[in-house]
Amino acid sequence: MIAFVRGQFAVKTTTRVVVDVNGVGYDLQISLNTYSAISTKDSGLLFTYLQITENAHVLFGFAELAEKEMFMQLISVSGVGASTARMMLSGMRPDEIAKAIVQGNTRQLESIKGIGKKSAERLIVELRDKLGKQSFDSAAGNNSVIATIDADAVYALIALGIGKPMAEQAVKKTMNNIAADASLEDIIKQALKNL
Repeated sequence: MIAFVRGQFAVKTTTRVVVDVNGVGYDLQISLNTYSAISTKDSGLLFTYLQITENAHVLFGFAELAEKEMFMQLISVSGVGASTARMMLSGMRPDEIAKAIVQGNTRQLESIKGIGKKSAERLIVELRDKLGKQSFDSAAGNNSVIATIDADAVYALIALGIGKPMAEQAVKKTMNNIAADASLEDIIKQALKNL
């Protein structure tokens, strides 16, 4: 998995950015929130999510880790695809989406293009408990690479079928006992041993 890309912003539009990383251009789909964050910058770091389908490999970019985490939560809901999640993140900040879901505010969610009453209700039912325990406050978010590696390791363990609480506990234990420059692969291997 590509956790992030850092480089020059060669092309910027409201929906995509091409990041030049040492001569290789990565085409990232972005939300309006991310565009607002990078619109005045010539270079920077974007957290990424790679969606692989039978027709395409699409790389999504996020200016903040909180936005990536919200994107991951949204696409975990049946019927909410990556395009819809990106549309939601273009219409609202991650903390606003979390607040609307936790408070059961279907009207606010329905105000986003592509979200109808049934989708809004499904988002609330499936994510209310999960989001109630997490913080998506962008200002308080820790955008360090270390936090990204932790999150990616947890996502990898979840993808292997391990429950989120167990995955988080194993990664936390691993991070306390592993070298600071350890690779994602090393962290995942050690976390599997710590289960």
